[in-house]
Amino acid sequence: MPDVQSPDLRSVLESSETIAVVGCSAQPMRTSHKIARYMQERGYRIVPVNPNYDEILGESCYPDLPSIPDDVQIDIVDIFRAPQHTADMVQTAVDRSHQTGKKPVIWTQLGVSSSAAETLAAEAGFPYVRNRCIKVAYDRLLA
Repeated sequence: MPDVQSPDLRSVLESSETIAVVGCSAQPMRTSHKIARYMQERGYRIVPVNPNYDEILGESCYPDLPSIPDDVQIDIVDIFRAPQHTADMVQTAVDRSHQTGKKPVIWTQLGVSSSAAETLAAEAGFPYVRNRCIKVAYDRLLA
């Protein structure tokens, strides 16, 4: 397996402005919604990605990453999907990067990473955060 670029989390969080939350739920009790709202309240723009909704947290929701307009700069792709879907989510980030020329940090929430996803990210040159909660990292490093 190629080496995965493991980014400095503080630098990622300090330099990022926009987080695409893949699997973001409109249901306030769901973890993905709570964490997206938390990060939004700390000044990040949240771009929800879920084919089941048109809007979440006051933001337009997109069915997948390539559907996000090319002029929307995504700094972090935060994945809230089951591990068997994570590689597909990384592939959609790679597909979108062909449209935009940008390589966001792939951030996998706790228990979401897979070796196939890591391999795809590494082969495409994407920084990859394995099984870390972005809210916990934010609290620990920046709060």
